[in-house]
Amino acid sequence: MPRRRPKRARARRPARVAAVATPKPSEAETLLLALARELAALPTDAEPGAALRLLAAAHAPEAALPRAVARAWIRGREDKTAALALAWAREQVRLALEEILARVPPRGALGGAVATRAWIVLAAAESIAHEPPAAAVDRLRTLFELLEG
Repeated sequence: MPRRRPKRARARRPARVAAVATPKPSEAETLLLALARELAALPTDAEPGAALRLLAAAHAPEAALPRAVARAWIRGREDKTAALALAWAREQVRLALEEILARVPPRGALGGAVATRAWIVLAAAESIAHEPPAAAVDRLRTLFELLEG
């Protein structure tokens, strides 16, 4: 009969912890978060028009933000972390805008929940980047009319 080896507890090696490198924020993230900070820094008695002007300037056809967001969006199609980071930064802008819109009662054609109004205004401001530069002023005027009546 073969001899059995006594069962011994194997000494376990500590598991290796892979070093996780924090990715460097993209230019789009940096610009979006700066825009969110600017919106949040507006005085509490500021009209929504001040926020609209900031949004329109940031999303103007010649501004850096639209190009940076487009590049980051393309990169995010291959990198989920980059896509989530971009979405999070954009959400910070929407939340800052929502706080501004929550301070004033709904006026104009845009009624409904504050979150919905913030989303619509942000989407409209982002679309200004796709307009010819000469049309940007008209689009901003339309936004003012929708928001303030």
